[in-house]
Amino acid sequence: MKKIVYVVEAFGSGVYSFLTELTSGLTNDYDIVIIYSLRKETPDNFEKDFNPKIKFVKIDMCRGLNPYKNIKSLFQLRKMLKFEDPDIIHLHSSKAGFLGRIASYINGFDMNKVIYNPHGFSFLQKDKSSLKKKFFYRLEKFAAKFGGCIVGCSQSEYKEALKLSSNCININNGIDTSKIDKLLNQVNLESPNEKTNKSRAIIGTVGRICRQKNPELFNKIAESFPNYNFVWIGDGELKDKLTSPNISIIGWIERKQVLKKLLSLDIYIMTSLWEGLPISLLEAMYLNKVCIVSNVEGNKDVVKSDVNGYVCNNLNDFIKYIKIIVNNRKLYNNLIENSKKNIDENFNVKNMINEYKNLYYNKRM
Repeated sequence: MKKIVYVVEAFGSGVYSFLTELTSGLTNDYDIVIIYSLRKETPDNFEKDFNPKIKFVKIDMCRGLNPYKNIKSLFQLRKMLKFEDPDIIHLHSSKAGFLGRIASYINGFDMNKVIYNPHGFSFLQKDKSSLKKKFFYRLEKFAAKFGGCIVGCSQSEYKEALKLSSNCININNGIDTSKIDKLLNQVNLESPNEKTNKSRAIIGTVGRICRQKNPELFNKIAESFPNYNFVWIGDGELKDKLTSPNISIIGWIERKQVLKKLLSLDIYIMTSLWEGLPISLLEAMYLNKVCIVSNVEGNKDVVKSDVNGYVCNNLNDFIKYIKIIVNNRKLYNNLIENSKKNIDENFNVKNMINEYKNLYYNKRM
């Protein structure tokens, strides 16, 4: 049986969900190895979320630009890839994409069989200076010279990838709606503690409380609606930015409970400064939540203003659209109907897995 090695430094949140979905549909066709680094948001006993046939190998890949640690990670990764001797190497996120392409090239691996998913290019990070973004762009450009196919997980990410290499394709992220339905059947949907005050709208989000997710803007939105309840499902280093008294920080919880919390929301918001194509957004749309999101790559590929949600450029936009949604039930119902239809037709996991199967098949020939 052919072997695929996945390399992922950002083993948590959206990338984690992506890998659980993708690999679940491949274990009958491939031997699968996942080389990973732990993050704070990596779930405990994460192996239970994956097929038991999958092999896991831990190495240290630090976040940031520490030259010593990065060189050490490069040699560890090179050694492990040589030992596993895969037919296909699939890299996820910027750090693994950079180190993985160099390690594969040094090993003499056929670079036509190397695939890289950015899941949100680092040079699009709006919290970075223009100088740092240019540096990240040059790193991506440098790594692209070693070869490999870049896969954009949204149309916007694909267009950005074309600036780096002509060897690019677009495969939209997708979610397994049948698995979500099964999980929902296992929870008590009428739990009395999910909506402690049904007269107050509940607005929330899912993700790591970090600079990318822009908790400062989330906090300002909450301050603008003191009579509404706000929920952040997740945890992170910037949770001290969520100071508004109407915000509840749930922390990291198991997947069933995340879905249960999502069901309790009236509106789902994303204040991100950059994205790839967030799995949590797709799930919220499938769960009939009106989604109001920041105008960044990924978000704007799935949410269309006045069709299935709203895309915002600033705080005032978020405030305006939340007021519109809360006061117009007919509009609310129309938006969620279009949202679910969009997920079923364009962002389902069956389509995603089939496209990756075709990509792997063509690469291994």
